[in-house]
Formats: sequence, C-alpha cells, structure tokens
Amino acid sequence: MYFTPPDTFSTRPTLEGSFGMAASTHWLASGTAMSVLERGGNAFDAAAAAGFVLMVVEPNLNGPGGELVGIMQTAAGHAPQVLAGTGPAPASATIAAMRERGLTGMPGAGPLSAPVPGQVDAWLMLLSDHGTWELSDMIGYAIHYARDGYPATPGVVATVNTVSQLFREHWPTSFDAWTPGGRLPHVGDTLTNSTLANTFERLVQCGSAADSRERRIDLARHEWSEGFVAKAIVRACAKSHWNSDGGVQPGLLTEADLASFRATYESTISTEFRGVTVHKVGPWSQGPALLQILGMLADDPDEALDPSTAAGAHVIVEAIKLAMADRDRFLGSADAPLDALLSPEYLASRRGIIGPEASLQFRPGNLGFGSTYIPPLVETHDSSPAGSAGEPTVRRDGVTRGDTCHLDVVDRWGNTISVTPSGGWLQSSPHISELGFCLSSRLQQTWLDEASPAALAPGKRPRITLTPTLACAHDGSITALGTPGGDGQDQWQLLYLLRTIVGGYTIQQAIDAPAFQSTSFPDSFWPRHWTPGGLLVENRLGGAVIEGLSALGHPVTQSGPWSLGRLSAVRRDPATGRMTAGANPRGAQGYAAGR
Repeated sequence: MYFTPPDTFSTRPTLEGSFGMAASTHWLASGTAMSVLERGGNAFDAAAAAGFVLMVVEPNLNGPGGELVGIMQTAAGHAPQVLAGTGPAPASATIAAMRERGLTGMPGAGPLSAPVPGQVDAWLMLLSDHGTWELSDMIGYAIHYARDGYPATPGVVATVNTVSQLFREHWPTSFDAWTPGGRLPHVGDTLTNSTLANTFERLVQCGSAADSRERRIDLARHEWSEGFVAKAIVRACAKSHWNSDGGVQPGLLTEADLASFRATYESTISTEFRGVTVHKVGPWSQGPALLQILGMLADDPDEALDPSTAAGAHVIVEAIKLAMADRDRFLGSADAPLDALLSPEYLASRRGIIGPEASLQFRPGNLGFGSTYIPPLVETHDSSPAGSAGEPTVRRDGVTRGDTCHLDVVDRWGNTISVTPSGGWLQSSPHISELGFCLSSRLQQTWLDEASPAALAPGKRPRITLTPTLACAHDGSITALGTPGGDGQDQWQLLYLLRTIVGGYTIQQAIDAPAFQSTSFPDSFWPRHWTPGGLLVENRLGGAVIEGLSALGHPVTQSGPWSLGRLSAVRRDPATGRMTAGANPRGAQGYAAGR
C-alpha cells in the first residue's frame, strides 16, 4: 500500500465489537437501531426502526412523504438486493402537461414535483419480509419522539428560518406546523409532531386485529396506499400551492397513482476492484457512475490513486467528470446500455482521454448507439451550487440548499443493510395538516426533454441521486456505506473506497480524511447549473495539494475544513465475527453505536 500514511488523529475511534453495529446521520437513529439489536431484533428490524426515527428527528432531511434506496444482504448469503422505495411520477405527469403550464424545468419545490411517496411502503415491506418484530414495536420509537419530543438540531432550525417567509406568504400549514404561535425554533428546543404520531398509530391500529404479523403489516401498507393516508395526500394535492418556478398550481397525485405503487426488490449491478465486489443500484440511480470510475482506475498503480496528493486527486477528479457526463447522457431509463458503459474496453478508452491538465469541457462518451442527449449547460461560476449540499432547502428566492440522511446496520448473524432515505423535506412542499408531513419534490430530477434518458414520463421513476453501497471483499467481509449529498454522494464514497481498499485507512480515518468533489456537470437539483471544471475542496486537503491542483488548471474553491459529505459505514468479517463502524463528524449529529 503506497498511500500517504493516514493521520493517526481521528475525530473519534472506529468502533469495534462482535454483537452488532449501526451508524447513521443522527445519534437518535443510531441509538434506536442498537436498541433494537440489543432487544433481539435483526438488522432489518433495526434499520426500519431507525428509518422511521429519522423521519421524525431530521424532518429537514427526509420524511414519510419521501423515498429511499437501499442495498441489503441477508445472513443466508443470497446475492445482495436493492430495496427500491422510490415512487414514480403520477399518470398525468407528462412533458406536454408541464409545457402547457409554461415550465421549462420541473420546480425545485411545491406539489407539482411530487412523485408517489415510496419510503414508508419500502420500510414496511422490509419489516414484513426480512424482519422479526411487530410493527407496533418497530414504529414505537418514532411515535415516542414525535409525541414526547426531540431536540431541534442546527439544521432544522436553519432550514425553518430560511423558509419561514415563504411559509408565511404561501404555505400557511407549514408556517403553523414549524413556527407555532409565530415563534421560530431555536437550537435545543424540544420539537414535537403529535399529528405524525397519530398517523403512525393509526397505521398500527388498522391491522391490530389480524391473526399474523405479516398480515398486520400488510394491512398497514394498504392503509398507507389506499386508505386514510392516500386520501389525505390526494386532498392536499388538489389544492393549488406555490411552486419554486413562481407559479401556483395543484399537485398531480391521484388515488389511483398511490394505489398502484408498491416497493420492490431488485438486482444490484456490480464491478470488481482490487479484490472487492462493489454493489450499486441500477440505471435509475447515479450508482453506475461510481462503478465506471472504479473501472477507469482499475489498472492505475496504487500510488497514483492517493486522494491526498495533487496528482492522485487530479486523476480521480477527471475520472469523476467523465463518469458523470456519461450519467447525464445515458442513465435514467430501463434500457440504459450498462454492459457497454461498464465494459473494460470502453472504460479503458475513457481513461485514455484523461490528460495531464484539467478539462473544462463536458465530455460524455460515444457508444455508437443509444442516447445522444446533452443536457443544457447553464454556467455558474459559483463552485458550491445546490448539488454540493444535496437535496434542497428552498430559499425564498427559489435557490436550493440542503441535505438528506443515511443509515447502515449489521447484526451478529451477518444481515447487512445500507439505506439512504430522503425526500419529503419540511421545505419541499406544503405541510399536510391531516397527516403531519409533506410530499417530496423528487421529480425535479427529471428533464422536460423527450431526448433525455432521465426525461419525465408518467409512471416512471426519476433518476435519483440516492446511492448507497455494499462492498463485498473476497475474504468474505462486507461493508455497508453511504452518505447524504446529492451529486456528491458517489464522489465521497469513491474517496472512502480508495482510502480503505487501496490506502489501508480504517473506517473512521477514511471518513475523517479531507474530501473534495467535482461540480463540472449539471447539478441534479433545480436550477441545475454547472461550473466548468469546478472543483470544491475542504481546505484541510492542504495548501500544497490545493496549489498543485490549481496549477493543473482546476478552478478550485475551498469550502471550509469540515464541509463535504456525511459518510457512515459498518463492516463485518465473518471469519472472525469482528465488526467495525464509523460515522461522520461533519454536521455534528452523525454517530455510530455498537458492541
């Protein structure tokens, strides 16, 4: 291993144990997952309980009206599977219908950009099929925090303050929910959401008389998609509300849209890299881009892939640019040419165009078939657009900033899961007073251009930025990892994989190490700007490295010392039973738990 030796300092230790590990973007979710493991639940029970807690305690980052993407492997050793909890566009969501409304792009906020909510159904399906707990026990943690309160974090407070004027003028139900009595929340306040607690309790009660655990969960799923929840969602969508394009329009979801959706399991896609099989979600996510980058770098010597050097960072960033250009040209439809995009020959040709200086061009590949789409390249010379922060907080002027959440769990039997829940942010659309949550605006990740593989279409999932990872080494060890952060997610996970697989870093050292990301492609979130050649770096990368990157032609913007990514990860070695975990200090509330 030839990397720059990792700094012996880390913000916290890598946790070690043999019973179970959980890591997430919020300490209450990690603690919940560990509590479930301690009480005899498996990793899937624990992940579901933690996922519902995240809906409550990180309402600016995800909610019941949102979506999730997960990758899981059972202790039985079956092939990893995708947990697909991302709902499609409504049946009436056509490009023509949007153009008739005068739109050239999907709004970043408001009910018009709401797909079918998928997160809750996915968690319930996971609990039914692979968990062991009763719904009432699993969801009880979330009900407790919603009913009895949870601490207001700086992120929640900042988000509400940012959008309070928007709420006051356009979304009065949101204003009432998040500024009771007109008072803005403060850090440390105890926040509650009794309406959401009531919604969760009603889901439990609707199936309480059934004669089996699976039937009780199934009745809750039905109530979500066809009962009181679905009906309340449709009533709320029928009302006209402000969207971030400045128009006032109703949403498009109908009872038929909600009734027709159920979460699913799907096959992963994967690639081999240095003795590790890296599993990702298919072409309706940006996951294949990470596999492309690993393929481009597969034949580089170890010492050339050190992110802590200017030469290593340069090659990594240039590979990122090429893969993300391919993402925008080819990914988003079921018929994406994955075999061609991941073929060694194609990836070698892509690696061959990486030169000694930074490219400022948008350079997708040409397969000789498939999409020829090039997205609109609207420049911004601000190298920290919405994509550097992730899923959106919507400012009063429509500019987006924000984030999402993530969790990983492994249990003593070897069940392993990595999930990135998102959407339904408190700032994404008007609060539904009957239910205690709002809808996602995930359709902003679609394009209003029929030529795009990620074009809006009725019943089609948006190409999503959520992109968890499962890394299975040839020695049998399994790592589950992921992060919030929109377009940055796979870029930061790439750095983690390089530092742990090639560089020999521990989990926490890799998480703590300085991060960087390219912004040299259209942001996946409204208003979808790009910065030609843009490179965003944590200034802890070091003056010499930053100067070296600038000398190579990279337009570098320093973003602060601890600003990029909120990775978490858990790992299990089946030969020894040893487990490890780490979580990110960025954002202050990510923690791991285990023993």
